[in-house]
Amino acid sequence: MAYMLRTAVLLGLLTGILLFIGHLMGGQTGVVIAFIIAAVMNFMSYWFSDKIVLSMYRAKEISPEEAPWLHRIVEELSRKANIPKPKIYLVPMEQPNAFATGRGPGHAAVAVTRGILEILDEEELKGVLAHELAHIKNRDVLVASIAATIAGAISMIVNWLQWALIFGWGRDEEDNNPLSLVGSILLIIITPIIAAIIQMAISRSREYLADETGAYICGCPLALARALEKIHNYVTQVPARVNEGTAHLFIENPLKGEGLMELFSTHPSTEKRIARLVEIARKMGQVA
Repeated sequence: MAYMLRTAVLLGLLTGILLFIGHLMGGQTGVVIAFIIAAVMNFMSYWFSDKIVLSMYRAKEISPEEAPWLHRIVEELSRKANIPKPKIYLVPMEQPNAFATGRGPGHAAVAVTRGILEILDEEELKGVLAHELAHIKNRDVLVASIAATIAGAISMIVNWLQWALIFGWGRDEEDNNPLSLVGSILLIIITPIIAAIIQMAISRSREYLADETGAYICGCPLALARALEKIHNYVTQVPARVNEGTAHLFIENPLKGEGLMELFSTHPSTEKRIARLVEIARKMGQVA
């Protein structure tokens, strides 16, 4: 509940920023237009997310005949998560990683890379797959799409404001009050940054929620913790060609590098995630 409440608060903040800059511009119509444009763009991405992302990474569907053991694991975990069993795909990528996509439990897919099947044992893989099924159960693609829509509308309005200033909108008022021009410039610079920070915070909150939900689905938080540690160590060594716009989908940021500011990261630090999983294991009586 804490993570869900945090998501709601952050989405509320994004909406507040959108309404605030819309009010400053003095045009409710502009806000509505920007929101509609951003909504249409992100709706298309949301509705066809599974096809777009799977095609982008040349993922191939794995049939039950090809990997009965993998289908058995996903079917068992899906039953525990109380969601329909998603399709399973293999991504021809050496970096160990995994992601879930699709617009909802009834239209979802789980993808694993070739690398992750090589380095994890069955319990660890169960933890990873449970995490991905948790994203599906929690409708995280929808949450990310809503956040992207609001942030996109904010960026559009700020961009319009930038061009308005260039072409002289409100110039008379700014000539009389230089602080007005300074304020507008600061608004153009700072607002998109704040919106991006909030959007990333939402993404990190959903990762924590997927870790927790996944831990209870698989029943072994420590297996997921071990998997995250292994994946993290490999991600820093094995590079991957990944579109930045889809990096948030993976269980571990595939573009992650040392020294990356967590404030602008789509994922929490692996150390914090592991620590929380150990705490969950303690609550479940699995750690003394």
